[in-house]
Amino acid sequence: MFIETKYGGSPRDIPGYTNERLREEFMMERLFVEDRLQLVYTHVDRMIVGGCLPVKGGHELASGEALGTDGFFDAREAGIANLGGAGVIEADGERFEMPHRAIFYAGRGTGSIRMHSDDPANPAAFYINSVPAGEPLPCARILHEEAKPVVIGEEAGANKRTLRMYIHPEVSPSCLLLMGITETAPGSVWNTQPPHLHERRMEAYCYFNMAPETRVMHFMGAPAQMRHLVVADRQALISPAWSIHMGAGTGPYCFVWGMTGENKAYNDFTPVPVRDLV
Repeated sequence: MFIETKYGGSPRDIPGYTNERLREEFMMERLFVEDRLQLVYTHVDRMIVGGCLPVKGGHELASGEALGTDGFFDAREAGIANLGGAGVIEADGERFEMPHRAIFYAGRGTGSIRMHSDDPANPAAFYINSVPAGEPLPCARILHEEAKPVVIGEEAGANKRTLRMYIHPEVSPSCLLLMGITETAPGSVWNTQPPHLHERRMEAYCYFNMAPETRVMHFMGAPAQMRHLVVADRQALISPAWSIHMGAGTGPYCFVWGMTGENKAYNDFTPVPVRDLV
């Protein structure tokens, strides 16, 4: 079921990692492969990160065999963001239209999810974050215009951006998953600036809507042991609770953020001044 397993590194080990090792431990470079469901199991808060690019037919997420349960959602919830063309999600027989930048929430106890594209020439690209859940909640679709927008940053700092909350207590409830999309403003390149730490939650990122030649320099690591990952369109990474996270792009980009941990308090974080980074 899983194409690979990520264990996440200890912050004490990061200084000795090569670029290749850093990418092996934290990046997911090929989540979107035509007509395949690509799932990566991480031991960082047991988040599953996946991608589905349905072209010739639909793909189902239902079996829990690899998880030791009958069904995938027996003890899990998930957020599924469409980063491509229009598509459809069928949840236990109910049909949900999924335009670009819509996010679907599948609660614990969901029987099966099936993902389709409307147009094979412009397929949907379903990005998946799934985490353990202790409470069953109903499925929901959140459209781009239904998300809660928050404008952050300033043009003078080249970090103006709009963060949209989708799976969030103020918009659509979940057990422990938070999920949303952030887009940089024209002329701005930085995200999550200044960086921060949230010791009680991990995070996963998927960068998208990037030109083929564009790259995001994603910075991570303990504040005194900074490292970077070079990220292309529709590539994802995991960010452990001990790591800062911020990025700068060579062109326009968006990213999906997904978090889980001890709480759903989005503002439960500790800012790290840029002057303190090494």
